[in-house]
Amino acid sequence: MNKEAIYHRPKNNFAYAYDEKTLHIRIRTKKDDVNSIQLIHGDPYIWENNEWVFETKHMKKSGSDSLFDYWFAEVQPPFKRLRYGFIISSNEETSTLTEKGFFAETPKDSGFYFCFPFLNKRDVFQAPKWVKDTVWYQIFPERFANGDETINPAGTLPWASAEPTPTNFFGGDFEGIIQHINHLVELGVTGIYFTPIFKAHSNHKYDTIDYMEIDPQFGDKETFKRLVDTCHEHGIKVMLDAVFNHSGYYWPPFQDVLKNGEESKYKDWFHIWDFPVVTEPKPNYDAFAFVSSMPKLNTENKEVKEYLLDVGRYWVKEFNIDGWRLDVANEVDHQFWREFRTAVKEVKEDTYILGEIWHDSMPWLQGDQFDAVMNYPFTNATLDYIAKGTTDAEGFANAISNVLHSYPANVNEVSFNLLGSHDTPRILTICNDDKNKLKLLFLFQLSFIGAPCIYYGDEISMTGDQDPGCRKCMPWDKELHDIDMFEHVKKLIHLRKTYKAFGNHGDIHFIEANNDTNHVMYTKMTDEEIIYFIINNSEQEITVSLPEQLTDSVIEDLWTGKEFAIEANELQATLVPYQFHILRTVK
Repeated sequence: MNKEAIYHRPKNNFAYAYDEKTLHIRIRTKKDDVNSIQLIHGDPYIWENNEWVFETKHMKKSGSDSLFDYWFAEVQPPFKRLRYGFIISSNEETSTLTEKGFFAETPKDSGFYFCFPFLNKRDVFQAPKWVKDTVWYQIFPERFANGDETINPAGTLPWASAEPTPTNFFGGDFEGIIQHINHLVELGVTGIYFTPIFKAHSNHKYDTIDYMEIDPQFGDKETFKRLVDTCHEHGIKVMLDAVFNHSGYYWPPFQDVLKNGEESKYKDWFHIWDFPVVTEPKPNYDAFAFVSSMPKLNTENKEVKEYLLDVGRYWVKEFNIDGWRLDVANEVDHQFWREFRTAVKEVKEDTYILGEIWHDSMPWLQGDQFDAVMNYPFTNATLDYIAKGTTDAEGFANAISNVLHSYPANVNEVSFNLLGSHDTPRILTICNDDKNKLKLLFLFQLSFIGAPCIYYGDEISMTGDQDPGCRKCMPWDKELHDIDMFEHVKKLIHLRKTYKAFGNHGDIHFIEANNDTNHVMYTKMTDEEIIYFIINNSEQEITVSLPEQLTDSVIEDLWTGKEFAIEANELQATLVPYQFHILRTVK
């Protein structure tokens, strides 16, 4: 037994409260090294005959990545306290792991064991319940639709008359979104994430001039209120983008610093190294990257903090928005985000707080800061396998398993799962314009755990390279729409809403990842149903063996709607290149 590879800690993603009664316990071992694990568990204060009273429970292998196996058990301690350890067995030996190390004989004293002191209700990670059943749609407002040409900014070009650049404008606005809300309703999305809408200099609006005002090219506050109301009337939530890491160059406090230097009352609102302030060729102050037009805000400054917290409260209170997406969230101090969460949720308890973080985000996901982060590890793993072909089937399954075990299950259930965005090339372009691959991407995204997000236009097969190419105008001539792709995504969203296991209420497990044929098979499961997904991610026709559990079961092909039964001698399925099967059985 390779004991050096065995890892557990009584916190974070390895031991956590799933709800007010239930604890989830995980442990990691070297891949293919351990045969079984028994969880030892009991209340620390229940003893008989001078020995601690405990029970054992078989742990199931919940997944594997390239190096490790992960094991899982769920317990409901009757008195909300728990001491626990692990009896680990390999071919060569059996050993008991406690907080004090490994023992050949299982200790009888609870003081040796890992401790979950008390399951406090306040400590349970709680994200808004509605997020689990939300399908997001990201809109870059400047490029979605121009519905009111009277508010076009100077120099606005006719819609889609040129390729997007970092500086051109096409006049997208709120009125255009309202006019095309039926497109989103028909597709089936239930949430819109808007990139910044506040007054700014650029077309992307990440360089804020006024956090309390709508950019005039989008409309006014009355129009925005009508947009939010229109969305809510159609069952669509609204999430805005908050840029609190940095302001824009033309934000009045920064302009005051540029004008008055060390005498400015705002000089401590930023991280200025020395005076006079210099913007070119490089700024002498902290900025987003080294972009001089985006000076970093000092969120530890009391006045800055109160101003930004007021912004967070205002748009929730006055316009009833449902969520905040937090730009460059990892560069802002943790204490600010704790106070932001408290401030916003005091106004509206079920506001969704989403952080933009591209790496391991556990420090932000412990219930005191964010409800979720943008799940780029999911994005990268899925694109590498299906779109780029740089990862094989086994590598894909390993990477996704690692994603699932990086966070608690209740965190995964509200994770923001995107394939493309305003920051990345269009996913069809990454697929080298192969629409069969795009369909597989949507299949996996919309059947995965978490809250999926579709970038505007991907559902009609828009293309585009890295920013600014990914920010083209949405075409509204139906002849320019890929109706087949739209119907594909629409159908997947419908299945996600119709079958709990398909959506966000079923556990996911890979049951096969075959490098020879480059196909994967995974299940989504609830207590009532199992759905089998088979993806042929290759240019070859393949024949795969189906699980024996399907023998003589009534099977529904969710894609075709047909029902049938499979006999033991028919446990095979043939898939043409880039085909998939979705097979459902009732337990």
